[in-house]
Amino acid sequence: MGHREDLLEGAKRCLLEKGFARTTARDVVKESGTNLASIGYHYGSKDALLAQAYVSLVEGMSEAFTGEANAGLTAAPGSLERFQEMWSNIIATMREPGSFWRLSAEIVAVGDQLPEARDHLAKAQREGSRAFVALMADVSEDEVTEDAVDTLGAFYTVMMSGLISQWSFAPGTAPGAEQLTEGLRRLIQGAAKS
Repeated sequence: MGHREDLLEGAKRCLLEKGFARTTARDVVKESGTNLASIGYHYGSKDALLAQAYVSLVEGMSEAFTGEANAGLTAAPGSLERFQEMWSNIIATMREPGSFWRLSAEIVAVGDQLPEARDHLAKAQREGSRAFVALMADVSEDEVTEDAVDTLGAFYTVMMSGLISQWSFAPGTAPGAEQLTEGLRRLIQGAAKS
């Protein structure tokens, strides 16, 4: 591995241990076995490196979203059953001790102090919205229209943000996938009546 990859891996470990606000450039250098100049050369700044490390951690969670370790999503694309299956897999990762989703809550809470990281993550969020739509529809991300990203993808992203907040601050009362699915079912039924 070169310095760029070493920095990214070191930054991931630092984020999981210390979070965004408490991780210093020196922490990353110590963890990665590189030097301070490497951060600027490869990433521009510590905040940009931390943002990229966070995005890399999220991308590494795709198996958790699909449950691939347990044979992937099995319910029909677009169905309420698939919705429940996907959210059940995601919520399972939030139940784990030391869940990395707390980093998402932290960036929301201290984002104004980390503008470069916040801006980088805001751009990455759109691609996350696209991935949600693709996963639910069982299509490639290339097939997801911009309109679908702006509507359905935004809906899933807002749900994810809310779940992260609830599981970070009140895990004992945070909803499960069954509750979310029943809520969606009732919303659909109510909309059909109007």
